[in-house]
Amino acid sequence: MEVFNHNLENLFQQLGLPSDSEAITTFIANHHLQAGESLTSAGFWSASQKQFLEEAKLQDADWVEQIDTLDTLLRKS
Repeated sequence: MEVFNHNLENLFQQLGLPSDSEAITTFIANHHLQAGESLTSAGFWSASQKQFLEEAKLQDADWVEQIDTLDTLLRKS
């Protein structure tokens, strides 16, 4: 059985984004969600990133906790 660590760094890798802590901090500083805007409707995602996020949420996948964390972090600025 394969065990995979679903953390924020791995979520960024899954999204095809730089995943070191500095890159994540920079991404969060440069991208924000407006009140009422859903994470998946944000204009900064590519079509494949958006699809991954939507499907993970729909399927209640193991990624949901980290996706929710990212959503929260993008609202804090």
